[in-house]
Amino acid sequence: MSGRMDLKTKYLGLELKNPIVVSSSRMTGDIESINKCIAAGAGAIVLKSLFEEQLRVQMESKLVNTRGSDMYFWFPEAKKQVMDQGIKANMEQYLSFVKKVTSTSSVPIIASINCQTPDEWPKFATAIQEAGADAIELNIAIFPFNNSLASCELEEVYIEILKQVKNNVTIPVSIKLGHYFTNPCSLAYRLVKNGADGLVLFNRYFRPDIDIDTMKVVEDNYFSSPEEIQESLRWIALMAENNLGCDLAASRGIHSYVGVVKQLLAGAQVTQVCSTLYLNGISYLSEIIKGLEEWMMVHNFESVDAFRGKSLNKQTMDASFERIHFMNRNFD
Repeated sequence: MSGRMDLKTKYLGLELKNPIVVSSSRMTGDIESINKCIAAGAGAIVLKSLFEEQLRVQMESKLVNTRGSDMYFWFPEAKKQVMDQGIKANMEQYLSFVKKVTSTSSVPIIASINCQTPDEWPKFATAIQEAGADAIELNIAIFPFNNSLASCELEEVYIEILKQVKNNVTIPVSIKLGHYFTNPCSLAYRLVKNGADGLVLFNRYFRPDIDIDTMKVVEDNYFSSPEEIQESLRWIALMAENNLGCDLAASRGIHSYVGVVKQLLAGAQVTQVCSTLYLNGISYLSEIIKGLEEWMMVHNFESVDAFRGKSLNKQTMDASFERIHFMNRNFD
């Protein structure tokens, strides 16, 4: 075998030069950093998310701190108008950013929307498409702490948001999920049935800790660890074997080419990286790509497609990725 390995892959119908995607973070909210990621070999970029609740909180804060803000108590229609105008201004700023990135990028650019309601926000997807985004990743992170909302009702919000977005765009749409669901495979199937072109597994929620000396909540657990890969690896494999009919992107815990290879062997179409670039620098992307190529050469694979899903075996899926394996190891 000679020459460079063929790392090309397809994700959401887009042609990628390799299966390594830089996931949404503060890093991908800066054009200079994005260009560095592209120069280091990124196959695609997911832009920093536009957060629904963040814009609302920002505008609420501005209204409270504005001179004469008490008028909004007496004239709620005025408050709504100011809120809407402020949110629109922030949206236009995001759209300008999308246009700048997509106009010069040599790789697919995936915009990210973090929305919690199926109201006016999905319509914003139309503007994102018109700004030049190649696809949209819906980062729907509704944390399940509402004791008055049943699990099925919570899932219905995800479905409705997806349906509304799909009604407003023609570009591919993926859903980034958390793992707090009773039956992830069932929800995944429903999302695909309602138009999801891809699923990203999994979102990494904020992980609070407590400093026992100050007795305060600390917020320093920003980065994933390589050990976190097992959770997404399991569900990537289970969903890939179920042939859901959509692309699967593995996210969380992928810190080197080893994690990339594992997820591809489990059936992922692409892998998303983030924490490792903060810990090792953006240039480390090229090392991940180099490691993937060298592994393929050693194992005589000329293309990524040649080994994707190779570790899946229908006869051993249950034992390898479900509870039976746990039982075999822990009981005599």
